[in-house]
Amino acid sequence: MGVTRSTNKNKGEDIAHPTLALLIKGRELLEHFMTPEALDFKEECDSIAALLDGHDDDVFAKETLFKSWTVHDIVGHLHLWNIAADQTLNAPEKFTEFITMAMTSLMQGGSHQSLQDKYFGDKSSRDIYEDWKAYYPDMAERFHNSDADLRVKWAGPDMSVKSCIIARQMEHWAHAQAIFDALGVDRVNGDRLKNVAHIGVTTYSWSFKVNQMEPLRPKPYVRLTAPSGAIWEWNEPQDNHKVEGSAEEFAQVVTQCRNIEDTSLQMTGNNATEWMKIAQAFAGGKEIPPPKGARRKA
Repeated sequence: MGVTRSTNKNKGEDIAHPTLALLIKGRELLEHFMTPEALDFKEECDSIAALLDGHDDDVFAKETLFKSWTVHDIVGHLHLWNIAADQTLNAPEKFTEFITMAMTSLMQGGSHQSLQDKYFGDKSSRDIYEDWKAYYPDMAERFHNSDADLRVKWAGPDMSVKSCIIARQMEHWAHAQAIFDALGVDRVNGDRLKNVAHIGVTTYSWSFKVNQMEPLRPKPYVRLTAPSGAIWEWNEPQDNHKVEGSAEEFAQVVTQCRNIEDTSLQMTGNNATEWMKIAQAFAGGKEIPPPKGARRKA
């Protein structure tokens, strides 16, 4: 086993510190079993809080271009499913109770809004917003301190802690786009956006299957420019099947915040073109992407 060493200035001799070496190794092992993506989730939430802080309560009644949901609807939705995600990690028996109730309600024709209204009761929009703000930092810390590979329950198949918190980041990012648009604010993204783009790429086959279609092969090469200017790449490089362009616009398309025709993304080949027409990075039933021009900044 290697050890760190230092010089004893009084005697000029090299002294081994096995205890320090063990501490360093222990920290490395601890970090290996943590989930750094939880910090990206927290930063995504922070950006939404920064957008909404300072507005009076009227902002929560503002209607967005996402299915006419209000800001109140979006914040309540994000907070409710944060609670569910936190439960699946830290109180699985409570999650089982919640998801049974939630899926029963939704399958019986209830809306997401009615579900969260029932859950939050008489709380005001401001109270729910403040609860969301107080909740997500502690939730992020709990996920950050958890084993990234640990499996947790969800509405569909089980998934890893890492996938769970990235999915929460994706949902916050996607729903927040509607709020940025409604308030007429240009969004400034960070490179944590790579998590959202990654889900978009890895749900290629899902996008076809949820539309009752056989996934086209091969999967297109994806080459995106990050907010920082870095280049992100997925799948085998090829000239006849590829998607190129802005990571932000790619993320907007796969989360159905924008129609592909509202972006400057470049598709080469039928596989890439057909994928971008139906891309769906999130679970659930089939969702039809918005028509051209339907979702945009006010």
